[in-house]
Amino acid sequence: MRTQVAIIGGGPAGSLLSHLLHLAGVESVVLERRSKQYVLSRIRAGVLEHGTVDVLRRAGLDGRMQDGAFEHDGVVLSSDVGRQRVDFTEGVGRHATVWGQTEVQKDLYAAMEGWGATLLDEVDDVELHDVTSAAPYVTFTRDGEAMRLDADWIAGCDGYHGPSRQSIPADVLRTYERAYPFGWLGILSETPPVNDELIYASHERGFALCSMRHSMLSRYYVQCADDDRVEDWSDDRFWSELTARLPEDDAGRLVTGPSIDKSIAPLRSFVAEPLRHGRLLLAGDAAHIVPPTGAKGLNLAVADVTLLAQALTDHFHAGDDTGLDTYSGRALRRVWKAVRFSWWMTTLLHRFPSRDDFDRRIQLAELDLLATSHEARATFADNYTGLPLETEELATSAGADGQQMVGWATCAD
Repeated sequence: MRTQVAIIGGGPAGSLLSHLLHLAGVESVVLERRSKQYVLSRIRAGVLEHGTVDVLRRAGLDGRMQDGAFEHDGVVLSSDVGRQRVDFTEGVGRHATVWGQTEVQKDLYAAMEGWGATLLDEVDDVELHDVTSAAPYVTFTRDGEAMRLDADWIAGCDGYHGPSRQSIPADVLRTYERAYPFGWLGILSETPPVNDELIYASHERGFALCSMRHSMLSRYYVQCADDDRVEDWSDDRFWSELTARLPEDDAGRLVTGPSIDKSIAPLRSFVAEPLRHGRLLLAGDAAHIVPPTGAKGLNLAVADVTLLAQALTDHFHAGDDTGLDTYSGRALRRVWKAVRFSWWMTTLLHRFPSRDDFDRRIQLAELDLLATSHEARATFADNYTGLPLETEELATSAGADGQQMVGWATCAD
């Protein structure tokens, strides 16, 4: 098999990259280790930045989102200093959109099936070869058959544990990591959300988050010990702990019910540099991980592949490699800003086992600053709703066959 771009990973990053390349007339093949059904069953992030929504809209992936998503003009922060709302429209004139990653993935798979994408799922033994040469290739097995995929470029969108990043030599790759001494216990329940906007609660018992997927599907989290097991947490224990950490009025509105999904996620910050090695390009979780506190994981993946789609389009259609040569640096600028914001929100709202009363007073002072300073709230809103993408506009022209050819045009940051 041969293609222009071999994409390792069929999650949101890899699927979106394939779709954007298709719109620009660039061929790709996507390899996914899991089945498509498994990918769709994963419960992941639900808050989209304004730039992410714009990318999905311009790529024709917003049909269901227009009808089913929540547009949020703010979030609620609660703590010992009280319950306060950060108004995004007051701060930056933007909003965030609540639309689950599973729904984004459904729309991507539907679109790819519509135009006949080559997505090979349930592949094993994926290995990348000759990535620093002009002729890289990927070997893998599928249904017990050994296969080879030749490509001009390889995009590693295969997550933290995938083979792409591991193909970069240790003397080239630099990694930065911060592990947090707690996890998030999350449940999904078929109950109405406790509030029409997200609630982030900082309590002496630990952090809690109230989110939602739609009007009868709620997503809730509580901070737990990093060695806790799901089996340690009955539904009754979870609801009791969540109720204790919420403001009294919110706790009084909480509707409980059986959980339909329950899991514990560890929290860490991780960045790998560079994002390009020869003809290998990293994007999404293969390159960086952020704690979910700032809702940046999926949004960073979209930002990465938006840059990549433009860079690869310029390479194949115009012979211009400027985007590819500058991809790593441009993407990492945004990555580190998001890592900083996610780290800041995590340290602001969680209780750390090793920290003392002084540290807690600093947290409360930060929260009080948000309550009393318009500038502080505007900075929060700017980061939460999303810093500008460098490629926010689509350039559209008619191809030789009369079909619409779409490329990503660069605008100022």
